[in-house]
Amino acid sequence: RRKMNLKSERRGIHVDQSELLCKKGCGYYGNPAWQGFCSKCWREEYHKARQKQIQEDWELAERLQREEEEAYASSQSTQGAQSLTFSKFEEKKTNEKTRKVTTVKKFFTASSRAGAKKEIQEAKAPSPSIHRQASIETDRVSKEFIEFIRTYQKPGQDIYKQCKLFLDTMSHKRDLSIEEQSECAQDFYQNVADRLQTRWKVPPEKVEKAMDEVEKYIMTRQYKYVFCPETTDDEKKDLAVQKRIRALHWVTPQMLCVPVSEEIPEVSDMVVKAITDIIEMDSKRVPRDKLACITKCSKHIFNAIKITKNEPASADDFLPTLIYIVLKGNPPRLQSNIQYITRFCNPSRLMTGEDGYYFTNLCCAVAFIEKLDAQSLNLSQEDFDRFMTGQTSPKKQESDSFSPDVCLGVKQMCKSLDLLSQLNERQERIVSEAKKLEKDLIDWTDGITKEVEEIVEKYPLEIKPKSQALAAIDSENVENDKLPPPLQPQVYAG
Repeated sequence: RRKMNLKSERRGIHVDQSELLCKKGCGYYGNPAWQGFCSKCWREEYHKARQKQIQEDWELAERLQREEEEAYASSQSTQGAQSLTFSKFEEKKTNEKTRKVTTVKKFFTASSRAGAKKEIQEAKAPSPSIHRQASIETDRVSKEFIEFIRTYQKPGQDIYKQCKLFLDTMSHKRDLSIEEQSECAQDFYQNVADRLQTRWKVPPEKVEKAMDEVEKYIMTRQYKYVFCPETTDDEKKDLAVQKRIRALHWVTPQMLCVPVSEEIPEVSDMVVKAITDIIEMDSKRVPRDKLACITKCSKHIFNAIKITKNEPASADDFLPTLIYIVLKGNPPRLQSNIQYITRFCNPSRLMTGEDGYYFTNLCCAVAFIEKLDAQSLNLSQEDFDRFMTGQTSPKKQESDSFSPDVCLGVKQMCKSLDLLSQLNERQERIVSEAKKLEKDLIDWTDGITKEVEEIVEKYPLEIKPKSQALAAIDSENVENDKLPPPLQPQVYAG
């Protein structure tokens, strides 16, 4: 019965493993940012939509040009009329797109735009210590990358040349949308990997290692330009998720059916390490390093579950615990980090392997938190609303019974006394149930005895007298006279 209750409680959290895969059925992991597709299938769908949009733009341009030419032919008196060419249409469309982007530049006039831009850059410029730290890290990564590609000899020289060319190209594409910059990065990853495999015949394991170093080198340099850019709503999403998690501070592990007991010191340490790892993700600059933080956090979660249950954890145990860790840690800039990994990580890491599996689960956990409701926690709508508004809380507030000056030992002693009280109640309940079981056994024995007596009384046992034994088995047989005499034994000498 307990197992059935657990299954019913987890119906709002359970995610089938097939739902983590690409919905096109290619076998790779999907991603909510790619609308459930893997990186490869998403790029195919994106290109189709892009080509369709380009075709529609051409048709619209041709139609507008025809209409303008017809209007020009009908109004000969107007000498200053000019036909709308395709270049004018493109310029108009670009201006419309620019107006849709909400940036600080909208608040300044054209004459003062240069000065205003300089003021914005100065206001947003980080402190010298941050500049110095970034420079040191960039120099260190550059030296490590050069040392690494030396081991590849000629293929390494080609890799370095391609990376420098890519960075120089991206420096002239700052005005592109973040999606287009992501597309450029993904194309670069694919081209470098294909170049190593086809032209230089590098083994697959060395290609994967080289791609990790390439990603580290270029993204360390591109980080400040492509992480949470102003042209996106990543920061808005970060604030919304952070506010949502703060509003859900009252959610307990029991509500999520988290199979982790923080009363065990070793498990408590694992939970702290998992929270530390998920928070540390924001301090990394390379997508692969951010993924490594997610993987370390997930492994600590699996260890905590294994210690608590004394058996290996399952996927149904992992996802609720990951949700609990995210709620308890409230990682900074969570959506920005997820978007950054999705846009600029080597796609092979997100599509396969344990990094891709854990990252997909993290995306599912964030999506669950955003849509969490009363049914997901098996609460009534009234209780859920009261908890969300802060009218009441399911947790016992220690501040109501303890002053801030009370030492930790006294709190632990009171907690132990409360636990002993609960054990005492449980023991009394067990004794009561045992007495009830004893009474039931006695009543059952008496009932069986009474039924046996009634049956014996209804059907008494009659013992008939023993009949006289016969002298011979054929003594009463009248036909024995007709039988021949029995054979007599004969003795033969010697």
